[in-house]
Amino acid sequence: MRIAIVCGSVYGSAEEVARHASALLRAAGHETFLNSRTALPELLAFEPQALLAVTSTTGMGELPDNIVPLYSQLRDQLPASLRGLKGGVIGLGDASYGDTFCAGGAQMRELFAELGVIEVQEMLHLDASESVTPETDAEPWLQAFITHLS
Repeated sequence: MRIAIVCGSVYGSAEEVARHASALLRAAGHETFLNSRTALPELLAFEPQALLAVTSTTGMGELPDNIVPLYSQLRDQLPASLRGLKGGVIGLGDASYGDTFCAGGAQMRELFAELGVIEVQEMLHLDASESVTPETDAEPWLQAFITHLS
């Protein structure tokens, strides 16, 4: 299966989780596409069969700057080729920020719903105040994600 991973990262933690997810997906026999600054035409040219978003949250609950252009293109164009794909979201944040904890992930989750992407499992919330190894903490969720893709 071809799985596109979209990543929003400020300080690199989400990107590290995305790279780790890509490695686990490839080890399970999937083909992955990961580019933290991808544009919509490049993403669609890959012809994904599933989508995974991995994003941190910045500011007052916004998406990181590197993913905003793709988010906007997806929201504005709602490509029909993505409707019905399986997908999932990993959100990174800090629970001490209260209402904006993993808000970037929540935005991607809402966008996936608008696109018609079928969420195969509930969004993973990774809390920076509880972990220094989010890529390792994501492994059980990623293993379940891989199982749900079958």
